[in-house]
Amino acid sequence: MGNKNFRYATILALTTAFISGLSNFINKTAVTAVKDPILFTVLKNSLVAILLIGVLTGLKKWPEIKSLTKNQCLKLILIGIIGGSIPFALFFTGLSKTSAVNAALIHKTLFLWVFVLAIPFLKERMNRWQWLGVATIFAANLFVGGFTGFKYNTGEFMILGATFFWAIENIIAKKTLEDVSSSVVSAARMAIGSLILIIFLFSRGDTLLLPNMNPAQWGWIFLTSALLFGYVTTWYTALKHAPATYVATLLVPATLVTNVLSAIFITHAFTFKDLLSSVLFVCGTFLIIVFAKKTFESPNLAGNKDLSSVGA
Repeated sequence: MGNKNFRYATILALTTAFISGLSNFINKTAVTAVKDPILFTVLKNSLVAILLIGVLTGLKKWPEIKSLTKNQCLKLILIGIIGGSIPFALFFTGLSKTSAVNAALIHKTLFLWVFVLAIPFLKERMNRWQWLGVATIFAANLFVGGFTGFKYNTGEFMILGATFFWAIENIIAKKTLEDVSSSVVSAARMAIGSLILIIFLFSRGDTLLLPNMNPAQWGWIFLTSALLFGYVTTWYTALKHAPATYVATLLVPATLVTNVLSAIFITHAFTFKDLLSSVLFVCGTFLIIVFAKKTFESPNLAGNKDLSSVGA
């Protein structure tokens, strides 16, 4: 991977982390305001799917879509099911039953499950200094402010289940992105996933709730849709240009964003533990980026193919 691609992927991954941290904080309030987590998920995801289809039209990607092979189509359908529907229903239902901080911590274990899958299936590797960075980031989570311990309730297990699904999706998506553009993959993920969720919503008869939604609830839908649109587009483009393990690791500092927002708006205090956690997040992220760059610059290192020729 060239330096330009490395910087591009790093900036996008860190942007995704910021959006994720902000989303984790806002989504808790939003899903509570809308009251029905499935309806909330369907509306939000459907709006994002429409926006992404609009992006495909603007980028004139329809010839690429028409040329997709059966194998590519199958992968996109799997991404829609495994990444765009089931985990969203699990996550937002779980979020309505637990705190934003607990949800963020569980979701940010994503990088661990991606590691477990990426090493055997994608043949990705990390050096000892990157592992030190991972350990530092993991330690930072132990000092997150506002965290009073896991409750081991249904909500937390639902979020953990969603995280497992998203880890599997990352592996499939990484393989798919080798010969399909990130805009097509992200649009397929959200469109197929939204369609499945809409069918589920109709089967429950919950569409009757739509006329009763107030302007404030629609405001939360539009705000969270904008954040999800940003998350999906930056995440898949970063995944296109960098190893899944690297991108997933850079998502973990999102907990820092959620933590800071919780300290400002919920606990109204930034303690020494918060400061220590922040320092560890920054140091861990620095180690991962610096030594990942050296890894990418080594052409003989297994599992890190040159992706500079792959278009977004």
